[in-house]
Amino acid sequence: MFRRDYLMNMIEQMTEAIGQILQLKRELKHQEALLVIDELLDKRFGLSGKLIRSLSDKDLMAVLTTNGIIETDKIQAIAVTFKQESELHAELGNEDASFVSGLKAVQLFMRLSLVGAEPTIVNPTKEAEQLLEQLKAYELPAHAKQLQAEWLEGEGQFARAEDVLYELLEDEVIAKEEVEAFYRRILFCEDERLEAGGLPREEVQYGLESLQA
Repeated sequence: MFRRDYLMNMIEQMTEAIGQILQLKRELKHQEALLVIDELLDKRFGLSGKLIRSLSDKDLMAVLTTNGIIETDKIQAIAVTFKQESELHAELGNEDASFVSGLKAVQLFMRLSLVGAEPTIVNPTKEAEQLLEQLKAYELPAHAKQLQAEWLEGEGQFARAEDVLYELLEDEVIAKEEVEAFYRRILFCEDERLEAGGLPREEVQYGLESLQA
């Protein structure tokens, strides 16, 4: 009962806040909308906005985990807030600020998706896919690409995961053993799942043999 009431209250607060932000956007009051976001980050999540902004996505997940239970609802709300902030900065022409906020949001959504978070506020998987599409014009940092590869593998998008892993390999961020481990893991998948992921078994085996040659 308590969790349901808490969740309903959070959804109501987020709906109200996002509605306010969207209304300010329509009125072209982008700076005022950004102030609403600052207030939202500072007062709604039990952490200061400064701390939320300074923590990495991984550390934020850790901070919002108690006794092994991740506060996924709260993290979804934070990710949604960063997504809105990214869109506001984009409309203002602040590309760097838009990228920073968008990157924070997409990494949180990918992590939520990886832990199987319930889509209580938004669908983390769909949000991650949408934001990755929006950010494809940018070169993602190596740590974000590593998370992206893990997320794509988890989603069964094996061909896309392979592409990202080879980018990391070419940039000498990872060793070929990590790509080999990826191939070995997915070899346990059924043929239908491999084909649906764009990487049939024969291509997986060929990729593994090529790395070992």
